[in-house]
Amino acid sequence: MQPVISIRELTKTYAGGFEALKAVDLDINKGEIFGLLGPNGAGKTTLINIVCGIVTKTSGSVTVNGYDNVTDFRQTRSRIGLVPQELPTETFETPYNVCRFSRGLFGKPPNPDHIEKVLKSISLWNKKDEKILMLSGGMKRRVLIAKALAHEPEILFLDEPTAGVDVELRQDMWNVIQSLRETGVTVILTTHYIEEAEQLADRVGVINHGEVIVVEEKTKLMRELGKKELVLHLAEPIDTLPVGLGDYRLELGADGSELTYHYDTKGEHTGITALLGALHEAGIRFNDLHTSQSSLEEIFVGLVKKGA
Repeated sequence: MQPVISIRELTKTYAGGFEALKAVDLDINKGEIFGLLGPNGAGKTTLINIVCGIVTKTSGSVTVNGYDNVTDFRQTRSRIGLVPQELPTETFETPYNVCRFSRGLFGKPPNPDHIEKVLKSISLWNKKDEKILMLSGGMKRRVLIAKALAHEPEILFLDEPTAGVDVELRQDMWNVIQSLRETGVTVILTTHYIEEAEQLADRVGVINHGEVIVVEEKTKLMRELGKKELVLHLAEPIDTLPVGLGDYRLELGADGSELTYHYDTKGEHTGITALLGALHEAGIRFNDLHTSQSSLEEIFVGLVKKGA
């Protein structure tokens, strides 16, 4: 299946020599939610802006549905909706008029029914005639999404869509993003909220220092790079580990009351049964135990540190 967006050897060097992007290769599949993660200055927004035709690339290529985004700019841009980080500047306009005007900019005929559908889908219909100036920060973010959807794009870029909104509104917007995917819209999401990518994304890409260091299905990434650990709460604290337990590379807690055992999630044998037997032979008893697995946030931090 041909990807809806294909990026090859994409570079961007700004005046002064700063390399924002370094030979980026990336494919986005039709109908997926793709989470693009990276620290500040990693190149996320530059990458989005080049695909959308806002920033000029230095070299490389970008195609959208097979069209080159430079030579076939009108074909590609009409297929893309962009929700930027910045709040809207049309502060004295209404959400309805902003959507109507944006639709016209893309050469689409008037369609009040579509604008009504968009505004209702993100709970803005009852605010359609209010000045944007009077809306809350979260509602202004919704206006940005409505504006980006006004011309019926196939692809939607969301650059930090829930930055600065409260937890309840963030959950509402997550529901909106998921419903967009259900209608066939491809969503590319950049975020600092790792739980946002963990909740929404089908695949995750991590970018750091202008390079994409990993692209993988979210569940596969967590399975392959996630670490599992077994924590045992000892019945009585110990000062040091018995010699016979050295092969298990256990970590003894600072107060001597916990033992932590790390094991491979992909391994055929975890070694837990053997460990418990060795603990029994060493006379170490425990009252409780529990297991945990790395979150996407821990994996992300590890990848960024590794690539630093």
